[in-house]
Amino acid sequence: MTLAIETPPARTAVNLALLVLLATLWGAAYTLVKIGVETIPPLTFISGRTLIAGGILLAIMRLRGITLPRDPAVWKRFMIQACLNSVVPFTLIAYAETHVGAGLATILGSNAPIFAFLLALLFVRHERPTLRQSFGVAAGLTGICLVVGVDALNGLGQDVIAQLALVLSAVMFGAAALFGRNFNGLDPMVPAAGSMICGAVMLTPLSLIVDRPWTLTPSAASVAALIALAAFSTALAFVIYFRLIQTLGSVGTTAQAYLRVPLGVGLGVVALGETLSPTVWIGLVCVIVGIAAMTIPQRTASSS
Repeated sequence: MTLAIETPPARTAVNLALLVLLATLWGAAYTLVKIGVETIPPLTFISGRTLIAGGILLAIMRLRGITLPRDPAVWKRFMIQACLNSVVPFTLIAYAETHVGAGLATILGSNAPIFAFLLALLFVRHERPTLRQSFGVAAGLTGICLVVGVDALNGLGQDVIAQLALVLSAVMFGAAALFGRNFNGLDPMVPAAGSMICGAVMLTPLSLIVDRPWTLTPSAASVAALIALAAFSTALAFVIYFRLIQTLGSVGTTAQAYLRVPLGVGLGVVALGETLSPTVWIGLVCVIVGIAAMTIPQRTASSS
C-alpha cells in the first residue's frame, strides 16, 4: 500500500506562497482605498482602478503574445465575473470606507470564505466543501476573532449601512470565487484582464456623468494610492487569484481573507515594535491551522 499525493510538494509550497502574497495585496487594498477616497469620489476611484488595472494587464498580455477570446459567451462570463468581483464589491468597499476605518473594513471583508463555503454547499454540486474545509472555516473565523479582539469591533454599531455594504461585498467575493471556476483552462491573465475591461466599461460612463472627474482636485496621496491599488492590489492580485482558483479551488482561494488581519499584526510587530498578547498568538495559530485545512491537498490512498 502506498500513498499518492494529488499535488507535488513543490507546487503546494508555491500555491501557499501565492496565497500569502494575495492576502498581503488585498489586505493592503483597504488602506489604499481609505487614502484614495479622501479626495476622489468612490465611483471615480473604482472606475480608475479597473481602467488602469485592465490597461496594465492588456499591455503585459501583448508582450506575452496572449490574445483575448472573441467568443461572445466568454465575454458574457467576463461581464458576470466583473459584477461579482469588481464593479459591485469594489464600489461598496470604496463607499463604506468613506464612513468606517480600514481596519474594520478588513475585518468585515474577511468573511468571504464563510460565504463561499455556504454558497458552494447550497448551489455547487461539483465542488462540495469537505469536512476538513468546514473545520478550516471555523478555525479561521475563531482565529480572526481572537486576533482582532472585542475592542476592535467597538464601532460595529455605527454607520450600519456602510458595514452592511462591507458584508455584502464579502458575499459577492464568495460568489465570484465560485463563478471563477468557469475560466479553468484559460491563462489566468485572460479572465483577469477581461473582467477588468468589462468593469471599466460599466463604471467609466457612470463616473463621467455622476462625478465629472475633470472638475476634481485629488491629492498626490490619493493618486498614488490609486496607482498602487490598480497595479499591485488589482492587476497582479487578480492574476494570482485566477491561478489559485484553478489549483486550490474556490473555497481554498477565499481562505486568503483570513490571512489579512494576522499579516497586519505581524507587520506591526516587525516594523513598529508592537507586542502580542497570548490570546493573539493563539488566534494566529488558529488562522494558520484553518488555512492549512482549507488549502493543503489531501493524501489519497492507492494500492500498488
